Amino acid sequence: MPSWSMGRDRNLTSVTMFVLLGISEDKELQLSLFPVFLLIYLVTLFWNLGLITLIRMDSHLHTPMYFFLSALSFIDICYTSSISPRMLADLFKDKKVISFFACASQFFLASWMGQAECCLLAAMAYDRYVAIGNPLQYSTIMAPGLCWKMVSAALVCGFLSGLVEAITGFELYFCGPNVIQHFFCNITEIMSLSCSNPFIGQMSLFLVILFVAGGSMVIVLLSYGFIAASILKLSSVKGSTKAFNTCASHLVVVTLFFGTALAVYLHPSSGHSTKQNRFLSVFYIIIIPMLNPFIYSLRNKEIKEALRRVMKRATHFSH
Repeated sequence: MPSWSMGRDRNLTSVTMFVLLGISEDKELQLSLFPVFLLIYLVTLFWNLGLITLIRMDSHLHTPMYFFLSALSFIDICYTSSISPRMLADLFKDKKVISFFACASQFFLASWMGQAECCLLAAMAYDRYVAIGNPLQYSTIMAPGLCWKMVSAALVCGFLSGLVEAITGFELYFCGPNVIQHFFCNITEIMSLSCSNPFIGQMSLFLVILFVAGGSMVIVLLSYGFIAASILKLSSVKGSTKAFNTCASHLVVVTLFFGTALAVYLHPSSGHSTKQNRFLSVFYIIIIPMLNPFIYSLRNKEIKEALRRVMKRATHFSH
């Protein structure tokens, strides 16, 4: 019997393994999806690690905004890596079996990183507000010590909320059905398989989403409300455009992340089919971590110039 199960009825057999349904029940489709998802995963690792390395190597990028961006890249790597490798391996399997402990661990890691990203995006929104609303005091307010504390707080908050969700979710008693209608250990699917009353687990999940995701969204909305007010006060069109461009990438990332996550977790039970849920989950777990470095890099002159400097330096040393 799993150590977290309640074990109220000793005559019932406790579930020790779960079976993942996977992305699709079509074997040929699964095999054709493997190179696509493998490429996405490798690109995600390459671009995020590359961005972290570039920010560390170029002193011009040693600013709060790029410090937060490197933290976002690190979280995205951990987030997608908690699910993608097993999902890729499962594409070759007819029966996708995962142990109780491995399932709990996968959910905990994914939840930890997902909640941490919520908090970090809120911290980045505050950083953009200070940069636009108080440009003269920006370096004083956003001191390195505060930046480290904000990133640490995001990781700690993600850890604690993920732990609460994992313990309350996997503490339930599982005695019968063990097929998870998903390609990873989704907590709502797992709770639906429980033989005991999942009310406490469902309430814990709701409260964590409300306080962490909801609280982060409130901070983001307030920050952008103040940013909009600050931009409207600017007299020149050029100044307004420059101010908006400094937060445009973050706004796109926030919209993609919160929009898809909320579509999955806060929809009515009859609002989406299981296939639509899987598609949305693929988007925010696998696609978004790949898109984030692209969104921040494509129109960012500072990153492009830093890349040129690093390449020029590397060429000089090679000669």
